[in-house]
Amino acid sequence: MKAAILPVTPLQQNCSLIWCTATNKAALIDPGGDLAKVRSGVAKAGVEVEKILLTHGHIDHCGEAGLLAKELGVPIEGPHEADRFWISRLDEDGARYGIRGAVFEPDRWLVEGDTVTVGDLTLDVLHCPGHTPGHVVFVHRPSRFAIVGDVLFQGSIGRTDFPLGDHAALIDAITTKLWPLGDDITFIPGHGPVSTFGQERRTNPFVGDHALA
Repeated sequence: MKAAILPVTPLQQNCSLIWCTATNKAALIDPGGDLAKVRSGVAKAGVEVEKILLTHGHIDHCGEAGLLAKELGVPIEGPHEADRFWISRLDEDGARYGIRGAVFEPDRWLVEGDTVTVGDLTLDVLHCPGHTPGHVVFVHRPSRFAIVGDVLFQGSIGRTDFPLGDHAALIDAITTKLWPLGDDITFIPGHGPVSTFGQERRTNPFVGDHALA
């Protein structure tokens, strides 16, 4: 597996391009906007996008995902259906944030225990609610790698003051679903720099071991 980060929208959301080196098949994760930049990143990598994966339904993560899926002729997988609330209001949220938003219906809603494939790669799906009720995380165990959206950041965690946010559920998802995967997991968050679960357990002021002791 290889991965590239393409920051998009005024919120500098980390759209991720991941691909299977054996097949050159790729997936775009959370292509929320700035589609010209996304297309350029795909062309630079020289890969073939076969699907779009979504961690959750917020405008900066999926506002233009439906438009891109139609353009490329590829399916959308994710998030969990509990985020239908957010996807149904992309038009109005787009106007509020100055980001183009278009309502769409994913080809496949995801649930805990599902897997998604990218070429020969298989990623596990974890349902990690709290930031949004339908947030999912993608984990590629063989390469010790995860794409966590807005669940966890370097030094912080996802906001829970939006509608349907749940702080306790978010903390529970991080500590019971992410930490057991191992300290050596490297993750791409929805915003900001890459980190590892081990670093966050040591230093994160919200979900680090000392903070929760």
